[in-house]
Amino acid sequence: MRIYVLAYFCLCFSCSSVFAQFSAQELVNKTIETAGGESYDNASVYFTFRGKKYQSKRKRGNYQLERLIDNTQGTVHDIVSNHGLKRMIDNCPVTVPDSLVTKISDGVNSVHYFANLPYGLNAPAVKKELIGESSIGGNSYYKVKVTFKKEGGGTDFEDEFLYWIHKESFTVDYLAYKYAVHGGGIRFRAAYNPRVINGIRFVDYKNYKTDNLSTPLDQLDKMFEQQRLKLLSKIELEEIYVQVDACC
Repeated sequence: MRIYVLAYFCLCFSCSSVFAQFSAQELVNKTIETAGGESYDNASVYFTFRGKKYQSKRKRGNYQLERLIDNTQGTVHDIVSNHGLKRMIDNCPVTVPDSLVTKISDGVNSVHYFANLPYGLNAPAVKKELIGESSIGGNSYYKVKVTFKKEGGGTDFEDEFLYWIHKESFTVDYLAYKYAVHGGGIRFRAAYNPRVINGIRFVDYKNYKTDNLSTPLDQLDKMFEQQRLKLLSKIELEEIYVQVDACC
């Protein structure tokens, strides 16, 4: 009996030691380093997504996130920066109604956030928690839950995210999130087509959903393996160009 108890204790201690090898913050740091590290902080990134052009510029803590759309009005150029939102049409500044400021800013922010993951996971308002491990497709992953502080967390601070970080390559291969706007929803994304452009890693995603909004995010990996999620769309970045400036 003592042998069994000792064996059980050793097994549990071993599992705990492996699980505690990294904190959530350490995992995120390693993941960001793998994807681009310091290059993010001084990079200009350009890409096309669903026919719209996007560009971001970061330098010593200052940022500028842009979106350009060609329509019947002309070229609509939205710029979100440390100073707020600015809109121009055919290079002429226009006034944005207060009722649209949040909607436009969130739309620009959202595309840049996913395109530059995992960079945004070290934003000041992000709260990270290592909640477990799992296996998908024969690969082992750490599961890191992300929530947001109300202050600085934006209009969607109540959203919840979960990231599956590969235990050897430290890449985000899967992610899931639950959102409340427009009636709410749950999404699960599987990364594919990884490529490194001028030192920064980019991926595309297959975007899945479940209609059961009570589904815990940490169950979505099992549902994905069991093919119980519905493929909704593909998130594909095109015409990517990256310029990384000297840090000093």
